Amino acid sequence: MRPATLDPEPDGSVESLSEEELFEVLANHRRRYVLRVLSGSDAHDIGSLAETVAAWEKGTTVERVAREDRKSVYTALQQLHLPKLHNAGLVVYDKDRGTVRPTAAKEEVNIYLDVVRGNDLPWHEYYLALSAVSAALLLVAWLDFFPFGLLPDAGWAGLVVLSFFVSAVFHYRSHEQARIGVRNRPPSE
Repeated sequence: MRPATLDPEPDGSVESLSEEELFEVLANHRRRYVLRVLSGSDAHDIGSLAETVAAWEKGTTVERVAREDRKSVYTALQQLHLPKLHNAGLVVYDKDRGTVRPTAAKEEVNIYLDVVRGNDLPWHEYYLALSAVSAALLLVAWLDFFPFGLLPDAGWAGLVVLSFFVSAVFHYRSHEQARIGVRNRPPSE
């Protein structure tokens, strides 16, 4: 890992971090929340970061966060989490101005934050299975096996197209919701 001093500008890549060091940085939920809040190249002040992180931790809105919770998160971000993210090259933390902005390296670690959770079926496996079921359905419909022969082939083809369309819409929506910095609440971890 890099020295504990705050460099004026991290180099914008995580190549110098081992995977183990990166996982150590990402092991804390507050640091992951900070990375989720930061989007684009906009600078954020520590106060707004602390409010958002405290709200996510308490499962409430920013307006309902207690002053003590906000202060506790603010102090922890300022003294521990932001310097650690800065030294890892994931953010530029300007302690004097009280601002934080993401580096290009933040985009490199999104893959570590956007993972398949629990027993979710990966999308590539889902589409492979949907294709196999669709091909089998169209084959038995084309061969006029009962009861598949009761509906015209165009009807079965339309059903297959509709199933792919519905799947693609659902996949798109779930992908958009899982993107970092897109939602007002972090994905459940």
